[in-house]
Amino acid sequence: MAAWPTVAPGRLRPRPLAALRARLAARTAAWVRRRQGEDALPVDLERRRLYILPTRGGVAFGALVFVMLMAGLNYTNALALFLAFLLAAFGLVVMQQCHRNLLGVSVLDLEAPPVFAGEPGALRVTLGAAAEARPRLEAGLEGPPAACADVGAAGRAVLLLPLAACARGVHALPRVRIATAFPFGLFRAWTWVHVRRERLVYPAPRGRRPPPAAAAPLGGVRAASTAALDEWRGLRPFRHGDSPRQVDWKAYARGAPLLVKEYQPLGSERTWFDFAALAPLGEELRLEQLARWIVDAEAAAATYGLRLPRTEVPGARGPAHRERCLAALARFGTGERP
Repeated sequence: MAAWPTVAPGRLRPRPLAALRARLAARTAAWVRRRQGEDALPVDLERRRLYILPTRGGVAFGALVFVMLMAGLNYTNALALFLAFLLAAFGLVVMQQCHRNLLGVSVLDLEAPPVFAGEPGALRVTLGAAAEARPRLEAGLEGPPAACADVGAAGRAVLLLPLAACARGVHALPRVRIATAFPFGLFRAWTWVHVRRERLVYPAPRGRRPPPAAAAPLGGVRAASTAALDEWRGLRPFRHGDSPRQVDWKAYARGAPLLVKEYQPLGSERTWFDFAALAPLGEELRLEQLARWIVDAEAAAATYGLRLPRTEVPGARGPAHRERCLAALARFGTGERP
């Protein structure tokens, strides 16, 4: 007699309910986006865009009140009826307070700092309150809330939401849910914020090729050691031994810390990182090698430039220049301007 075929336990249970939930969630998300449209920051949470439903605890609380009401009516118990109506009134007040706690909150900013490919990121959500404090405000993406904070009166709070690691490129930020279950957790009020913001993912800095040699000084000019003939580089914190003449006293008078002006010679050597010079490698491998050179050159305080097809970043140095070069690598091949 033939034996019955063995099937893994996980395959015995079909999942039509999970598929139905996924389709329902997708349709609901599309309806909310059509109803609210795209948001422009800052966003003030108005009454028409807030949603509220009881939590699991709220459903259990409502079931308990209903049972007490039925028991009081069945046994004509005035005390049970009084307690049931009192708890029902309490639930209505809690629902109104939960809705009011989210009403009028401002979403001031949504920002996702750039990261390298393969590294997890974070989305910074800045919330603000008006005249009254707003306790227990939650923020999250799809799924359960990821961060919670109290916002004081006329104050603001920053909530960090984790973002999964992804490949190099420009990625649109997902929609953000702002919610609250204050007080008592019987109801949860929430809303969705849709903004057209991007998240840059730089290529991972990999590669073992040595960097190219620095180019000759521009025009063969050797700059004098005076700041008047030098090229402006930027400001850095004051260190012991710096000349008082190089201190930015105007910024110090405005309340800034002691900052020192830095210059570099006009004819200083510059290294060019050229995409075409890495021709034997594939496109992504070239971008990773260029990212490696940029990170190392910035750590060594070198002056460098970047050449890509149809894009060139002039030679410079500093954190802003580093971000500009890495952003050009992240946008390469996406059809967007760096």
